Amino acid sequence: MEHPLIEEPLSGQIAAAKPVLAILTIEDDMQLFRGNRGNFADLVSTGQDLGFIVYVVTVKQLKLNKTQIAGFSFDSGTQSWHKGLFPLPDIVYNRVPMREDELQPAVRKKIAACLKHPTIRLFNPSFFNKWELFEWLNLSKSTKPFVPSTRRLMTQTGLKRMLKRYPYLYLKPVSGKAGKGIMSIRLLPEHQRPYRLKMQINRRSRTYRCQSFSRLWFRIRRQSSGEAYIAQQGIELATAAERRFDLRALIQKNGRGQWDITGIGARVAGATSITTHVPRGGMIEDPEKLLTGTFGQEQGRRLMVTVRNAALLIARQIERGCGSELGEMSMDLGVDRTGGIWFFEANSKPMKFDEPHIRKKSLERLFQYSRYLLKQKAKKGGA
Repeated sequence: MEHPLIEEPLSGQIAAAKPVLAILTIEDDMQLFRGNRGNFADLVSTGQDLGFIVYVVTVKQLKLNKTQIAGFSFDSGTQSWHKGLFPLPDIVYNRVPMREDELQPAVRKKIAACLKHPTIRLFNPSFFNKWELFEWLNLSKSTKPFVPSTRRLMTQTGLKRMLKRYPYLYLKPVSGKAGKGIMSIRLLPEHQRPYRLKMQINRRSRTYRCQSFSRLWFRIRRQSSGEAYIAQQGIELATAAERRFDLRALIQKNGRGQWDITGIGARVAGATSITTHVPRGGMIEDPEKLLTGTFGQEQGRRLMVTVRNAALLIARQIERGCGSELGEMSMDLGVDRTGGIWFFEANSKPMKFDEPHIRKKSLERLFQYSRYLLKQKAKKGGA
């Protein structure tokens, strides 16, 4: 739902007796600021209920040398956005929506300035890069077993060698989002055209059968159009009613500043889709139901516990690897047909979870963690 913006003169400064959280995004000529407005409206309402001042601010508006900041607040009564003046934030929640936006020099400069600022705490300073994620996880003995074999897609020879070792591969854009641009390859040596390439195109997939490796490589290069890709060992995922499924975990820091599982959902692949993403035809399901239905009651429950523990281990290692303060991430995990757990992807700017109980908890937890950050700041100030 699109919420209108009410044009009003800027109101006076709101007294900053309450903690202040600013949702950082970028400006937009047509609609003043970019991002998921429904998500921002939920954040403003939840924050207000929990005793925060919450507003949306663009990179241009956030002037760190001022005590009053122009921004936007949401009025749930009229379901509209209002311009206003707000106190300098204590916490900056980075929701710059696109990688290309975040790479703009002005945006990078502002995020760096927030990180250096003596009174502001900003967490999740940037999107993750798929290749770096796998590198970080491979550095630890505890997380390495969850990572499928992954290589940069650089040369024809490199891909050929990998396909010999793993006759089922996924090709993923390094900076991809929501399954966009993903391809899969199967090598079927007994077939006349042994290379089967599947490409994800919106909600459907298209399959090409190639007779020669050079033809396969030509198709891949054309589809990837110069974008950086990784090649990854394909995992034969567990299935429900002959459809593959994977798990989506939301991991956030709690009011004690520790990583915790906010919730785990399951996504079942669409009939013609390579991925399980809902925009690509995937369906939402209950994870425990799928796991117990596939592996039996006892093993299914055991797997659920293993998945939770793996997600926490992985979140801690990603934070160590990136060297920045993180407050949340979503994660795609797979369970193979033998019950093995695999890590596929993590996102430092999680999308809204459709499961209502996970959604509610995720909004509340963000402010619980923000309170923890403020306490840490107060301790440092008093030291």
